[in-house]
Amino acid sequence: MQMNRKEFVKSLMLTGTALTAGTFGSLEVITQAADENAPADLVAVMDGEPDVMFQKALEALGGIGRFVKKGQKIVIKPNIGWDKTPEMAADTNPILIGEMVKTILAAGAAEVVVFDSTCDLWTNTYKNSGIEKAVKDAGGKMANGDPHAEGNFETVKLPRGVKLKEVQMHKAILACDAWFNVPILKVHSGANITIAMKNCMGLVSKKSQRTFHQIDLQQCIADICTWEKKPVLNVIDAYRIMKSNGPRGRSEADAVLTKALIASPDIVAADTAAVKLAFSVTNIGLEKATHITAGEELKLGTTKLDSLNVKRIRV
Repeated sequence: MQMNRKEFVKSLMLTGTALTAGTFGSLEVITQAADENAPADLVAVMDGEPDVMFQKALEALGGIGRFVKKGQKIVIKPNIGWDKTPEMAADTNPILIGEMVKTILAAGAAEVVVFDSTCDLWTNTYKNSGIEKAVKDAGGKMANGDPHAEGNFETVKLPRGVKLKEVQMHKAILACDAWFNVPILKVHSGANITIAMKNCMGLVSKKSQRTFHQIDLQQCIADICTWEKKPVLNVIDAYRIMKSNGPRGRSEADAVLTKALIASPDIVAADTAAVKLAFSVTNIGLEKATHITAGEELKLGTTKLDSLNVKRIRV
């Protein structure tokens, strides 16, 4: 028996795999103060596929040329921490990453390298997330993601860090000319929520990651973001959001299909907008993600979105 649309949507809601407009935070929670004659500082896009939303955001931000120069070596840093399929929303959407690789190469980049210091076995996470195939099909390269291999890392100082003063940084990020930070938005058992700032933990070795937890996880997340080579753009994948049992997830019922994307060069603003957008799904506000406000105190960006040129786009 065929279901009509109303019955279909109801069944999806019951299984936790989709959301209607009434259950997911709308774009109106993010204040728009757009100067149409200037590139946006932050863009929030909804109701499109990952590749389409990225292109819409990029256009509003002023185009890829704002972030990539010809001949540059570029790194894309997604979340590829877990051996899960895209439907689980544990890792960044592979369609988004593939589109970014193609776009950056078309802009004249010499190469695009993608990596993460993974939690599960890196070869499995790369494959089963779908990201490895998407990257290679688009002409990019995957760097070794073994978080335990000392040969992958080099110690760097964090002179502006409050509690974290040095880390073992992945050599791929050290060697690049510019990099894109592309997390997936999801809840997290330790940090409460993981977005762009938290994604920077994947730049470092497992040994350094353990230090975050031993010292002060929220402050150390802010401290790692003080490293001198900032991402040129933060692109937050909220196509699916893991609303429970993060960061790994247990089943597809932990994820909801929300079809959203946020992009900004300002890492604090990007995370602030993502928290606002997803509050109705996660029930997590800035008071539970103190690494974001700690980042503002370190002058890494602003939580005051009304001070920025913000554009909201519905596909």
